[in-house]
Amino acid sequence: MISVQEAQSIISNNIQPLSFETISLENAGNRVIARDITATFPMPRFNNSAMDGFAVCAVDTEGADKLSPVILKMAGVSSAGTPSDIILKPGLCAQCMTGAAIPDGADAIVIVENTSGFSDSGTVQIFQEAKIGEHIRRQGEEIQEGDVLISRGTCITAGEIGILATFGYEKVSVMKKPKVAIFVTGSELIEPGNKIKTGQIYNSNLYMFAELAEKSGVEVVMREVIKDDKDSLRRLLSEALQICDVIISSGGVSMGRFDYVREVYKKLGVQEHFWKVAQKPGKPLFFGTAESTLIFGLPGNPVSSFICYVEYVHPVMQDLQQKKRDPKHQAILAENFPVESNKHRYLFGRSWIDSKGKLLCSPASKIGSHMLTASLESNCILESPPGKQGLKAGDEITINPLNWRNIE
Repeated sequence: MISVQEAQSIISNNIQPLSFETISLENAGNRVIARDITATFPMPRFNNSAMDGFAVCAVDTEGADKLSPVILKMAGVSSAGTPSDIILKPGLCAQCMTGAAIPDGADAIVIVENTSGFSDSGTVQIFQEAKIGEHIRRQGEEIQEGDVLISRGTCITAGEIGILATFGYEKVSVMKKPKVAIFVTGSELIEPGNKIKTGQIYNSNLYMFAELAEKSGVEVVMREVIKDDKDSLRRLLSEALQICDVIISSGGVSMGRFDYVREVYKKLGVQEHFWKVAQKPGKPLFFGTAESTLIFGLPGNPVSSFICYVEYVHPVMQDLQQKKRDPKHQAILAENFPVESNKHRYLFGRSWIDSKGKLLCSPASKIGSHMLTASLESNCILESPPGKQGLKAGDEITINPLNWRNIE
């Protein structure tokens, strides 16, 4: 049996990031940027108006107010999307709409509300003195050409989609999604919707893993329930080893009479790196490799499987896609936390920010490895290394936020 730190180190040393592919912008949501995205031009591309109004030479408006307006001659109109060749000379102005290019010679915008308004008249009254640069968006004030817009390893969301489109990227290089197989084992499992009999349980882990895999941004290519039968196990696991980057199985890795998964993996040539970790829950955790395929054998208890996926498998999915790992945080316990003398301890929990801005947390009230309902009241996983005594309220502890739920 090895420590949590040793297990995580072994896994990290066997990760080979996937290659990248180029896809259309419309399909890029929730994918991971493979190369830095740089600005193809400055933003704004040219000096333009931030408001509807009149482009002026600021010096021409000195002393203007409603009682003593300055009258300027109209030189033309500059509108968004329509280039203008207007050159402002002293005493001239131009109608200038939001986003329109600033005419040569102008150095300020007077908003329309501070004038006599738009009209077909050859002149306009200016009711407020303008300051140089007022209401003008300067070329490159937001982004310079060549600046990095989006760093490699960033997950593409609506904001990134908008930036890519803004700078003309029709296609984008992204990391390939890991191809994943999910198996759950057990002759006692039946599908939801069927009438349950004595000794049977509903198959929850397969559905739970599929949802967790979705959160990890992977492609599930196989998902099966396998009875406690070596031949069925061998056939399906053999196929998965041929086509998948990651295999996740639940159950069958402990010491029971019908726990065949570890044995079958070995017969298929999988190199076992470990199968017991000093942690609670999740002691019977298998990790192996077959060439570049990573194999995780998680416990059958639902809480153990859930926590082992979040703590071990999800970070691997991020590493394969060279995605930035979700950070863990330090929080202050609002309640006591049970520490194990020789095992790393994980518990579902809830975290929140108090009125003073401190991050607080407390463990879930249900702590059994079969009590999946503990996840319903939780937005994080609390963890503590082995120790001689439990942690008390007020002590600091590490939390791993569940990224689909907000810290309150």
